[in-house]
Amino acid sequence: MNVDVTALPGIGVRKDFQAGSGRRIGVVDHRDGGIDLIVSKLDDPDACAAEIPLSADEAAVLANLLGAPQLVAQLREDHRDMPGILTRQLPIKADSPYEGRTLGETGMRTRTKASIVAVMRAGQVYPSPGPDFTFGADDLLVVVGTPEGLDSAAKILTHG
Repeated sequence: MNVDVTALPGIGVRKDFQAGSGRRIGVVDHRDGGIDLIVSKLDDPDACAAEIPLSADEAAVLANLLGAPQLVAQLREDHRDMPGILTRQLPIKADSPYEGRTLGETGMRTRTKASIVAVMRAGQVYPSPGPDFTFGADDLLVVVGTPEGLDSAAKILTHG
């Protein structure tokens, strides 16, 4: 899929692509740091049907929502021929006992036999985090394991 990058003099840069519906979807990165999510009109790809200003935090959450399913889908495909192995996304919420603490402190692998294979944070993927990786609120963990191990991992991240 091609992403078109268009300079917008005095404004910033528009980055968008044509979706299967025919609409163009993208973002405008403003020179002042602002970010707008844009969707074109169906009959005019240069005219906006919707323009939604996003804060940096909102843009990061949207990136996580869009990026994590792709990563999880790829891992599911990789584990397709391995019965009993699943992939799940688990959040670190602000009230999690592990917010601000390291992966090693969870004892996740030892306690559940499940592995944290990636962390999505603010639109960035951190693959294969080590034991010193510190979790933050709104991190989305990609965890691989058995159904029981994944359930236990979710409980640990929520209750300790």
